[in-house]
Amino acid sequence: MNTFSNNLTQTKDSQSALSHKDAVAILKEGNQRFVDNKPLERNLHAQIADTATGQYPFAAVVSCIDSRIPTEIIFDQGVGDIFNARVAGNFVNVDILGSLEFACKLAGSKVIVIMGHTSCGAVKGACDHAELGNLTAMLGNINPALDEVATDEGVDRTSKNLDFVNQVAVKNVQLNIARLKAESPVLNDMINNGEIDVVGAMYDVNSGSVTFL
Repeated sequence: MNTFSNNLTQTKDSQSALSHKDAVAILKEGNQRFVDNKPLERNLHAQIADTATGQYPFAAVVSCIDSRIPTEIIFDQGVGDIFNARVAGNFVNVDILGSLEFACKLAGSKVIVIMGHTSCGAVKGACDHAELGNLTAMLGNINPALDEVATDEGVDRTSKNLDFVNQVAVKNVQLNIARLKAESPVLNDMINNGEIDVVGAMYDVNSGSVTFL
């Protein structure tokens, strides 16, 4: 298990030494520091210099575009530590899968985290069947999760029911993990070979805490 000092950035050797379990543990530790308001002291300008000639991030995170979820901050990471793919509704498509293939196969990241969050506006839009320009097609990526969350008759399935919204958000994470494995043979082979892992997570906008699913 590696705990990084304030000036240390990932190198090829340090990244290579990590397992995917180490990578998840580093993210969990970082989020706990964030929740406890005890972030590491980092010299970010020194890290800019350290990463100017190369990058060796240990993780890749697919998260929502929501402004309340600055990924490096909530995981208490620095410059050059994680790749970020952000899109409203944290879904994967061919462009994001290609980016993740680069992150893992070519740049050496050890874990992919697909992270949803509570009170997600994109999920709320899908629940309400919102229509607006390109947003309509984008929300279509969340509809499979909406369809798979069963409720009793009479239960409110709109954005007014936050419990339902959050259930859909969790299901959306799960379905996109399955989608990643099904649509990226490159990543799926790496997962099956134990080279990387893909995990789901949910960020709580009320507490700042990340729960790994």
